[in-house]
Amino acid sequence: MLNNNIIPHRWRPLKTVSSEGLIPLVRASYETIKILHRQRTNPFLFNTYTDQNGCKDNSCSAALNKWPKQRVPDAVVHSFKHSFRDRLRNAGVQSEMIDQLGDWSNNTFGQGYGNG
Repeated sequence: MLNNNIIPHRWRPLKTVSSEGLIPLVRASYETIKILHRQRTNPFLFNTYTDQNGCKDNSCSAALNKWPKQRVPDAVVHSFKHSFRDRLRNAGVQSEMIDQLGDWSNNTFGQGYGNG
């Protein structure tokens, strides 16, 4: 069983208390994480960006944002969260379920995500 829990560490605190939780891994994401776990050489899965002294989250964010920018002008990884909400809303999913799936608190920031 892979550890897919989001928990605070001294080198990487969580943004909010509600950020703690379990990430369900299915299909390709589960297989990819299994491979990465087998190939790692230290306790950190993404050791380019994290070590026992801290997390280089700005460097990681910049690297992640290169991918969509090469494919869609002005896109960033955070755009996926907005699109996710739009697609769920367009599919008729209830707001409470959307908030749970997107890890948004009820009637807060998540309500402003997406184009509506």
